[in-house]
Parts: sequence; structure tokens; C-alpha cells
Amino acid sequence: MTTPYNATMTTFTQTVETVGLVVDGVGVAVIVLGLIYAALRAIISRGASEPFRRLRQDLGRGILLGLELLVAADIIRTVAIAPTLENVLVLGLIVLIRTFLSMALQVELEGRWPWQQETRDQQSVSS
Repeated sequence: MTTPYNATMTTFTQTVETVGLVVDGVGVAVIVLGLIYAALRAIISRGASEPFRRLRQDLGRGILLGLELLVAADIIRTVAIAPTLENVLVLGLIVLIRTFLSMALQVELEGRWPWQQETRDQQSVSS
């Protein structure tokens, strides 16, 4: 027997699952578009100084943004749909790994940890 509460929860669960899948898709699309953007920018600016460094920075930025969206999608699906201890532990491990990857990419791109202030040398290079 379906009660209004069960019907509402089923609709809510389906909606949240759909939102999670959409955010996942956007995260993957951002990574792919970041790759395309980085490649096109590298091809167009062949004569620029340090083209490999620029390619890596552009690609890294796309990956960072995509990873953030993928983490958000995992959180949405885990917390809203199936907040069991096992799922939360798996989510914690995924977030930990993706956070480590994000921080490593940021150090690679900016030459500093996220909590460190930007030096004047770094400000002049990024401009």
C-alpha cells in the first residue's frame, strides 16, 4: 500500500538522484571542456613563452573545477539518498582522495599551499 509519505519520499529520492547524476555529468563535461580549451589555447598560442606550463595550468584548472563538482554530486547522492554508515565511509574516502588530488593540483599550478598567501613574485607571474 502506497501512502502519500512513501510517494513523496520516492519522488524526492528520484529527484535527488537525478540532480546528483546531472552534477556528475556537468563535472565530467567541465573536465572534458577544460581539456579541449587547454589544447586549443596551446595550439593557438604556439609562440608564447612556456607553452607546456600554460597547457598544464589550463588543464589543471579544468580538472580542479570538475573534481569539485564530482565531490558535490557524491555528497548529494550519499547524504540525501542512502546515508548508511558504509556509504558515508565510502564517501569520506572519496572526498579525502579527491581533496588530496585537488590540493596537489593547486600546489602544482600555483606553487603554494591553498592556505599560504600569494607572494609578490607569484602575483606578477599570474598577471
